[in-house]
Amino acid sequence: MKGGRKNLKRAIEEQSLSLEDGQTIMKVVSLRGSNLIEVIDGQNDKLLAFFPAKFQKSMWMKRGSFVVVDESGKEKAMESGSKVTCVVTRVLFFEQVRELQKSPKWPEVFKSAPLEEESDESNNQQHTSTKNEDDESDDSDGDGLPPLEANTNRIRPYESASDSEEEDL
Repeated sequence: MKGGRKNLKRAIEEQSLSLEDGQTIMKVVSLRGSNLIEVIDGQNDKLLAFFPAKFQKSMWMKRGSFVVVDESGKEKAMESGSKVTCVVTRVLFFEQVRELQKSPKWPEVFKSAPLEEESDESNNQQHTSTKNEDDESDDSDGDGLPPLEANTNRIRPYESASDSEEEDL
């Protein structure tokens, strides 16, 4: 394993996070492919960021993840006409996001948006309360799942005459 990845894993294990000059916290809006991601900053500006190859096999992110981005070359990139304006330096994990939300470094725009895991927990609690209410009202459907929809991608086989005769009886 190369030194770059070893240092990367050490940085992941480190819980404390200090932002340097030119680094900001941004939220991932979409993954564009080819190591490009679309992020939104504290002023609700959408930017393209480069996701370095050293992160590829060690860190994964999805829409709604938070990352630390180096914006030091943003003005220079805009002047040259490049669409990619910043570079991802770190992917923030759940514990790190929780810690940063309590600090003054966290952008105000992201304070109003709850974390996905927190919203999933509240949805699960709401789902269980609705499930209990459903169980009381309808005992025949105990699984609490919505009814299945017909698969429109399959061709229905024609019913044979014997099947229709059995239904008439």
